[in-house]
Amino acid sequence: MSALKPFPWTDQYLLGYPPMDNTHREFVDIVNAMLAAPDAQFCTLLEQFTRHAEKHFEEEREWMASTDFPAKDCHVDEHNAVMKSVREVAEVVGRGDIDEGRRLASELARWFPGHADYMDASLAQWMAKRRMGGVPVVLRRKASGA
Repeated sequence: MSALKPFPWTDQYLLGYPPMDNTHREFVDIVNAMLAAPDAQFCTLLEQFTRHAEKHFEEEREWMASTDFPAKDCHVDEHNAVMKSVREVAEVVGRGDIDEGRRLASELARWFPGHADYMDASLAQWMAKRRMGGVPVVLRRKASGA
């Protein structure tokens, strides 16, 4: 498979809810590591990502449930679709097709920014408004190349 585009963390992914921002940074770091990993390390990273995503998505589901987030079902459905793909690809990778795993990592890097910008940003704002009476203010450093 040809060289994959790196997926480094950027402040553009900050949403202003620190527990979510920390989890998202871990998501990005693991996916970025998967994109750059040698074949011998890929399976371990995919297993690490799977554990991370299960915990990450469950944590967000709990936040949505505890705050009566209106778009909960749609958000959870998207997470479930991602996990279905992750599990299917993990089976293929387990049979030796590392390139399929790299395609998954590349797709996760493509998917995440839009998901965070729309679905997760809405959840972060909802939780901040419910808990603190207003939406978060997010200060971002200028992204390189912007």
